[in-house]
Amino acid sequence: MTETPTDFAANATVLVTSPADPLAAPLVEELSREYDERYGLNDGIPSSVELSRYPAELFSAEHGGTFILLLADGEPVAGGAFKREDDDTVEVKRVWTHSGYRRRGLARRVMAELEAEARRRGVRAVVLTTGARQPEAVALYLSLGYRPQFDLDADWEAISYLAFEKAL
Repeated sequence: MTETPTDFAANATVLVTSPADPLAAPLVEELSREYDERYGLNDGIPSSVELSRYPAELFSAEHGGTFILLLADGEPVAGGAFKREDDDTVEVKRVWTHSGYRRRGLARRVMAELEAEARRRGVRAVVLTTGARQPEAVALYLSLGYRPQFDLDADWEAISYLAFEKAL
């Protein structure tokens, strides 16, 4: 029997780790390249600099965050994180699927794992932003029940950072 995309995502192993984990490096490097390809330079600075805005420790349990990878056959295929915003809210960051593994439900699984961990910690709301040139991310978040904090019919480029929220 052939494994379906949903089976692939369901069978991936969850690893709670850190953005500094060498195992995360290939995903972070690919995410950096894609940011730079999609968004280019901002005031002469590569868009991928955004990934270094937050120190890795903000994504640790000690600081109220988490960073997960999904592994298939021991290789990282997707990941994501959240950091604590306040007592009731976390902000999801760095959700990513390796380009060779897209359209298999992995980002949906990452989001489910992050939301489940947030619930276990008593979090009541999740916020996140995505970029105007990531329509696949917008579609994912809408399908997961996230409410846009912007007019979906407006010019996304003019808005730039597209904010969403969801009550848990």
